[in-house]
Amino acid sequence: MQILVVDDDRQLVRLMQSYLEQAGYAVLVAYDRATARRCIQTERPALVVLDLMLPDGDGLDILRQVRSDPHLARLPIILLTARVDDIDRVLGLELGADDYITKPFNPREVIARVRAVLRRSTGGVAPPVAPTLRVGALMLDADRHIATRDGQPLDLTPTEFNLLQVLLRHPGHAFTRLELVEQALGLTSEALERVIDSHIKNLRKKIEPDPAHPTYLKTVYGVGYKLVDPDAEARP
Repeated sequence: MQILVVDDDRQLVRLMQSYLEQAGYAVLVAYDRATARRCIQTERPALVVLDLMLPDGDGLDILRQVRSDPHLARLPIILLTARVDDIDRVLGLELGADDYITKPFNPREVIARVRAVLRRSTGGVAPPVAPTLRVGALMLDADRHIATRDGQPLDLTPTEFNLLQVLLRHPGHAFTRLELVEQALGLTSEALERVIDSHIKNLRKKIEPDPAHPTYLKTVYGVGYKLVDPDAEARP
């Protein structure tokens, strides 16, 4: 399985390459945006670890292009950033990043994050469930990795797919953010709870007829989120 590491800090790349290879991954490297684009198109890695600040442009541009390409849209991407502003991390997550790591970091943390995101992208996080889940006009087929609304395919990232799967398994259940982090992201850190808010926002854009007034994915104030059948709620 190939992992692409994109960063202009060659020493850092060598360190990450060493740890990833010890963990059993084949590692591709790119030190600039142009090389990263070519590598993604030609090598089709299983996951990309992407630095936000590259010498020939912003790493977010690569993220935007990948998510807008129907052939690459599901490629898992972990952002790597030295920026400390929440707005940068939130923007990356809103654009469809699956996770982020802030420099400086422990390389073992990178391995753990890579494994967690890859498990999500291959459907390895959720426990065995009925292959087809339905709530209202939403349908998710876990075996075929397909989600639809009114029969129309939803273009979901691996994280969004796993998040929707968790919610569809328990319609009406109010999940806390930490529960969603643990069950959908395969992680246990309370520091990642706010990451869920960005993924929920993205998911609403894709499953709601009107994301500004959600009918499926409801906020439970003081708790977290739940998924409901709007038709069932409308019945007396």
